[in-house]
Amino acid sequence: MARIGVISISDGRDHVHARNARFIQSKQDELVRSLTTAGHEVVAGPDLVATNTLATSVARAVAAAGVDVTIFYYAVWSFPHFTMLAADATPSPLILVASTDPTEPGLVGMLAAGGALDQIGRAHTRMWGAPDDADLAGRVGAHARAAAAVASLRGSTFGRFGGRPMGMNTAVANTDQWIRQFGVDVEEIDQYELVLRAEKADVGEAAKARRWIEEHAAGVHYDGRKLTPELLERQIRSYLAIRDIIDERKLDFSGIKGQPELTEHFATMDVTEAFLNDPYDWNGPKPVHVTATEADMDGALTMQLMHKISGDPVLFADVRHYHAERDIWDLCNSGQHATWYAARSDNPAENLAKVHFYPEVFFFPAGGASVQHIAAPGQMTLGRLTRQAGEYRLQLMLGEFENYDDETNESLMRQSTPEWPHAWARLDAHAETFLSQFGANHIHAIPGDRRAELRAAAGLLGVDVHEWSRD
Repeated sequence: MARIGVISISDGRDHVHARNARFIQSKQDELVRSLTTAGHEVVAGPDLVATNTLATSVARAVAAAGVDVTIFYYAVWSFPHFTMLAADATPSPLILVASTDPTEPGLVGMLAAGGALDQIGRAHTRMWGAPDDADLAGRVGAHARAAAAVASLRGSTFGRFGGRPMGMNTAVANTDQWIRQFGVDVEEIDQYELVLRAEKADVGEAAKARRWIEEHAAGVHYDGRKLTPELLERQIRSYLAIRDIIDERKLDFSGIKGQPELTEHFATMDVTEAFLNDPYDWNGPKPVHVTATEADMDGALTMQLMHKISGDPVLFADVRHYHAERDIWDLCNSGQHATWYAARSDNPAENLAKVHFYPEVFFFPAGGASVQHIAAPGQMTLGRLTRQAGEYRLQLMLGEFENYDDETNESLMRQSTPEWPHAWARLDAHAETFLSQFGANHIHAIPGDRRAELRAAAGLLGVDVHEWSRD
């Protein structure tokens, strides 16, 4: 949840404020209770703003608490210049909220304040409703979560292992643009560092992890050539190596090129990427470290934003095939689907019981295990930050992951690459629209309807939203 500041703006006439103060305070208290009940931490201003000096001092006090977003609350008519002074002292995103109690002109106060902010170009969001309205708390909460996610990007570092994979332009972004627009730095790391560290990684830990996988997975299908216990342990040692590099270089999220150097001469990074993106490994719960296969920078940025909004692992996939007869998409990739998506359970054993580790296919002569499963069904938010003429846009849609009987699942998998992970996705977008306009081969997803948060995040980042639906 988010940390939300609340500042109530009042009338500047002493006798009017004296009459209104109890009413304003009661409305603010109801709003604070509603937001707290929704799970947020609320920092209320130490006083109601009824003078120019209070406008500045109260706003500074709330800002000092490190809030993700600040509400300016209008229960009555409020002097607009108080809002202007408070806004100047408020670095966080602003939400203007008006009480809809008809006995006092709160809407009038919000509109006057909002118009004044428009005149100076200060971005803000406007909302209104009863202070105890759960829907209002939900809308505020979505915006606050988005603000927290956007703020978390600033000052973060992306670890880019390797360079552009296989000439994939959409996997490479302008580092100047990233630091300017998102506040994200890029640390370039050669893949040879990963190889060297993997060779020196703890062999005992790798053996322990291999036994844990063998015990809990639906199957580890050794073939004595492309997948052996030794190759699986090499992949696990790669995971241990990159964990060390992440800790040393203080990386917040990452991407691994993989192809063709590692996949031709060392091992695939499928196991490494899957467990980095999982909220657990063989040693128990751990933080998700968002990691994009093929060092996809915009993919990783999308995933990090989605993860910070939802708290869940984020799916990474190729848009592999459209089954027109079923109106479903096969989202399938040779890199990672976090094993969490197999059942979306907090218990790793439940997820791994649906995960197979198969020998890699002919694309990857170095071998290793692919991490195969079918994503569990449920509502999903899908999308990606893409670029058009150098400008970012968020392409966004709702969808549904589906699952079928074993025979149907097997038939669908065999039409593409059965050794890789799959998500059967029914998108809330027409196939012609999607294929004509989607700006990459990779797509990303998180459970539930998170469009409100992502719309708000895009607005805070100065990114246009291109949202598709069948309506």
